[in-house]
Amino acid sequence: MKLNERLFSKKFFIFNLVLLGTLFGFSLAFVSFSCSTGGAKNTIHAESPSANIPTDSLAVAESLQTAFRSISDKVLPSVVEIKVVEIKKQQVPQMDGIPWEFFFGTPPDQNGNNNQQEYRSQGLGSGIIVQKNGNTYYVLTNNHVAGDASEISVAMNDGREFPAKLVGKDKRKDLAVVSFQSSENFPLATLGDSDTVRVGDWAIAVGNPLGLMSSVTMGIVSAVGRTGGPAGNINDFIQTDAAINQGNSGGALVNIRGEVVGINTWIASPSGGSVGLGFAIPINNAKNAMNELIKTGQVKYGWLGVSLVDGDKDIMKDLKVPENQKGALASQIFLGSPAEKGGMLPGDYIIKLNGKDVHSRDQLVLAVGDLKAGEKATFEVLREGQKKTIEVRIDERKDDVAAENAKLWPGLIVVPLTEDVRKTLNLDASAKGLYVAEVIAKSPASVVGVQRGDLVVSVNGKTVNNLLGFYRALNDTNSKDLYFEVQRGDQKLETMKFKK
Repeated sequence: MKLNERLFSKKFFIFNLVLLGTLFGFSLAFVSFSCSTGGAKNTIHAESPSANIPTDSLAVAESLQTAFRSISDKVLPSVVEIKVVEIKKQQVPQMDGIPWEFFFGTPPDQNGNNNQQEYRSQGLGSGIIVQKNGNTYYVLTNNHVAGDASEISVAMNDGREFPAKLVGKDKRKDLAVVSFQSSENFPLATLGDSDTVRVGDWAIAVGNPLGLMSSVTMGIVSAVGRTGGPAGNINDFIQTDAAINQGNSGGALVNIRGEVVGINTWIASPSGGSVGLGFAIPINNAKNAMNELIKTGQVKYGWLGVSLVDGDKDIMKDLKVPENQKGALASQIFLGSPAEKGGMLPGDYIIKLNGKDVHSRDQLVLAVGDLKAGEKATFEVLREGQKKTIEVRIDERKDDVAAENAKLWPGLIVVPLTEDVRKTLNLDASAKGLYVAEVIAKSPASVVGVQRGDLVVSVNGKTVNNLLGFYRALNDTNSKDLYFEVQRGDQKLETMKFKK
């Protein structure tokens, strides 16, 4: 073979080898492409990196999402932001660096008034549009949101703002109603039935936390019937883990139907922010008060005229009350009150009001408060272990009368000498009587000289070793005077006498 022929053959061999490699590479690329796109019938499909969601599960999730969207669309237009301005006063700073006020008090101005400067304190909260009369819209909120404001305005969820005014307020339930004028049509909130709320129900909070308008948060109802809210508030509360923050006060807590079941009012938090412990006033607690505020600008409460305490197991045992019996103890009675006129006595354990069970002191206070003046109410009580029915004509509650301690009979709270009480007071087993846990100022017990920490050993000359004996002696109609024998330290003392 010639040299040129050998060279040609060698080049031809290399060419074929390169061509074969190229064709093999294209074949691999085609197979890879077919596997990834499904382009060939008999190719093996690669595993998808995304999760496969079952169709039924996705349908349920989307249905729930649609429900929350519908609730938001329904409720948001009826929940408003309430902006308030309160005019406050503060002392004028000291003059020319001289601590005048420290030595001489605040210097008066030309009119003889102490020098004070006014300043504007701004705040915000939420409210719920609940009623309309002509062009007047009424907004339900908390008293602590609107109660002391000098200026009020209402902002809608679309940003429009209207001047508003206070219609009425009530501190005991922490409720207030404000109104604004508009010829436009705004939707009213649908008020639900908070008595049907159960633990585990969906709970949606709507309001303006930290000024972020029209915010919606979601959780569940954590508990119902909670007590121990802010001082002076007589409500029980719905507890929820839906996020509630400052600015949510007065806003709506709604159920899965978009019905308002509560008014968001306060949170329990060590930091001031939401930690999943939010509390709302049940809407049923607010309905009557809301209507009264709209009609008259104030809320009138029924008054029974008793001082109530929750009965613990030791108190109930001493009074012969069955262990699991719910109720509230009438530890003291106001002289001349509806309770006294109806025949109720200190020591009566109230278990029913108008046929409905009494669950706690706070629940009974709320129920009595909702009674109308002049209305007859039937109470079922346990007295010395026996059931008794008492009919009382309710009066209207007056703050001055309810605070008249001189008429509170007998004016002290006593508790049994349990082992815990003995250990706390370092009392030995021979100590007898009842421990005086509290004495009400200006009351009969205070006037005759009983002191907190005393041990009451007799009432009107009758020895008492338990609560049953204490109230039996106290309520004895044969005794016209009230006096106690007490153990005070190492001394036994007989108090002065008080004529009932």
